[in-house]
Amino acid sequence: MHLKLTESRLPFASVLLIAPFFLWGTAMVAMKGVIPHTTPLFMAGVRLLPAGILVLGAAMAMGRPQPKGWAAWLWISLFALIDGSLFQGFLAEGLVRTGAGLGSVMIDSQPLAVALMSSWLFGERIGLWGWLGLMFGVLGISLIGLPDDLILNLFSGITPVRASLPDMSVLQQIFQVNPPLQSLFASGEWLMLLAALSMAVGTVAIRYVCRHADPVSATGWHMIIGGIPLFALSAGLEAGQWADISLSGWISLSYATIFGSAIAYGLFFYFASSGNLTSLSALTFLTPVFALLFGSLILSEVLSPIQWTGVSLTLVSIYLVNQREKLEQLFQKSTAKESHLSESEKVLETAKSVPVPMKESEL
Repeated sequence: MHLKLTESRLPFASVLLIAPFFLWGTAMVAMKGVIPHTTPLFMAGVRLLPAGILVLGAAMAMGRPQPKGWAAWLWISLFALIDGSLFQGFLAEGLVRTGAGLGSVMIDSQPLAVALMSSWLFGERIGLWGWLGLMFGVLGISLIGLPDDLILNLFSGITPVRASLPDMSVLQQIFQVNPPLQSLFASGEWLMLLAALSMAVGTVAIRYVCRHADPVSATGWHMIIGGIPLFALSAGLEAGQWADISLSGWISLSYATIFGSAIAYGLFFYFASSGNLTSLSALTFLTPVFALLFGSLILSEVLSPIQWTGVSLTLVSIYLVNQREKLEQLFQKSTAKESHLSESEKVLETAKSVPVPMKESEL
């Protein structure tokens, strides 16, 4: 793993590295029953602002420094807008508008955008094995998230059921020159794509934020600042935000806030501040895997053979991305060995074809 686990002060760093994606996946399971009984912007605000207060309190308890100077607050505010308000807002609105699993596939495909930006901005090497792993990951989450009938129809050459695909009229509006905003943002899939891009930009932005502020303190402040506009928009545009939420719903919201946001984002951005972003972001492919497995255990959802195949491909993809340098070295050694053997065989063949002069006494 190309993350500096040995230099981390956190105990059990290898386990904690997986924790954000485990918590995000289980939080999605917890939120399934709450989404129909609340409003998206209110739900997004609840996942951010209270969680930010918890993260900031933990940072103060650990004695971590607070942001100082205009540069620190400027970067934190930009971070809050992109990874806080925009990401959580697009995600919440997209969840209530996305019927099929296509939206979840889009949001969990953001490691591709992170890999491209990390390669461009920080010179992170991806290589053949890294790109192969990322492609395997996208294929894996597609098998997990998309309906089985759609996948089987695609492989059998049958025209997919229209209900399983996004409305083509919406896609046409997206690619028009000046589409109306109300039509553009009516597509759940488009909103989930915007959420994925916002998270990818936020993941890369933490590197710049940490040049001016502590990563844990910055994470807490960005969640607080990013949650304020969401609550403001909810107050102005939504009604009955909590009227239908039951006690079990508040417990689920509390789990999503404390574990799925405060702890998960605190750990994620702590590792993102110093480790390899491509390797860390590739672990995002684990989020739908955990959501699927715990949905099976808690909600008695049955996993199909296609979904199990997607889980397997996802695990393979994570291995390829995080071991890409070792695999490349092994491949180069194997190629060099074969090349050396080929040269040796040529030398032997040449030696056999050269006549050896003999003395008269040997005749």
